[in-house]
Amino acid sequence: MSALPRDHEPELFAAPDGPVADSDFGHRFGLLARQKIKLMLHREMIRASEPVIESQIQPASLDLRLGSRAWRVRASFLPGKARSVSQQLAELKYDEISLEEGAVLERGCVYVVPLLEFLNLPDSFTAVANPKSSTGRLDIFTRLITDHCEAFDQVSAGYKGPLFAEISPRSFSVRVRKGTRLNQIRFRRRHSAQLRLTDFTLSDKALREWHDTRSKLVEGEPHIRNGLNLRVALSREMLGDQVGYRAQKHTDVIDVDRVGAYEIRDFWEPIFARDDCRLILDPDEFYILASHEKLQIPPELAAEMVPIDPSMGEFRVHYAGFFDPGFGMTANGIPGSRGVLEVRSHEVPFVLEDGQIIGRLVYEEMADQPEQLYGATTVSNYQGQSLKLSKHFRM
Repeated sequence: MSALPRDHEPELFAAPDGPVADSDFGHRFGLLARQKIKLMLHREMIRASEPVIESQIQPASLDLRLGSRAWRVRASFLPGKARSVSQQLAELKYDEISLEEGAVLERGCVYVVPLLEFLNLPDSFTAVANPKSSTGRLDIFTRLITDHCEAFDQVSAGYKGPLFAEISPRSFSVRVRKGTRLNQIRFRRRHSAQLRLTDFTLSDKALREWHDTRSKLVEGEPHIRNGLNLRVALSREMLGDQVGYRAQKHTDVIDVDRVGAYEIRDFWEPIFARDDCRLILDPDEFYILASHEKLQIPPELAAEMVPIDPSMGEFRVHYAGFFDPGFGMTANGIPGSRGVLEVRSHEVPFVLEDGQIIGRLVYEEMADQPEQLYGATTVSNYQGQSLKLSKHFRM
């Protein structure tokens, strides 16, 4: 078992000399838009082993890149307050894998990969991470870990240190390499009265007022309760004959950096609409479905799909939860994109019916409107989508 490479030792991530000021971020607080993420890079609040490139910077998030090494571990872990990730890895038995020329991450295994980016945040900044849309649609379970953390995908205020990705492919074995992007991170600037807050989402009343008086959140009447509820579409009237996909169990490896390279039939089974508009989810099967509603995310807001209340169904929906400002927006102002839902049943078979609530979106205000909205960038792969697989497949 080889030692951890020196370029991932915690002491190499010390902050630059002098304090990092956030005065250039103005008087607005909330989620940071791409122009402020660029400012963070300029101020070295975000640093990287290799230069960050333009296509990593999304309207409200930054794509994170895998580093040159991965470690296969026996089980997922959190380091806790007393340890760094490197210290925890040093105490575990693991296999080291080079990603320089690419390597296969096997289905059902757990890997930890140091990322090329690391952080030097002021005390007024926190961050939250999520898998990218394409990652979720391939059923790759990916979470962010930081040193001394007690929760996945959360970066504490003032964090200074490296970032790591925990990766566990669930349906397909995948090929990745140094520079592959599997997850993304959003940054939040808080004022002094918000330092202890953990929930920044808009209230149901605010969402209703937004939909009624500013811009429509969905086409038709919204179902708002603890956020915007989304219903599953399983009828021919909504989607046509095909209403979903189910992942095949025995397939070839998918190279996650190859776009439009794979035939759908080699990896997915189609699910066709039934006369009773129902679908029985089989335990531990992975499905791609679509929402009843067509959505749009206003430029002033960002949204996130959050886990459904367990009392509403024995399934998990949507591994990749970020919806950027501009998603689903059309020239005539009518919401234009369905939510694509990544669904996995749990212990028992479960019946879904057309129109059943399957997920919910929560919304948060942006500190500033992004200089470039989703759909205006060259990497907006899912604008105007209906039922759609990840960008790796020929549609």
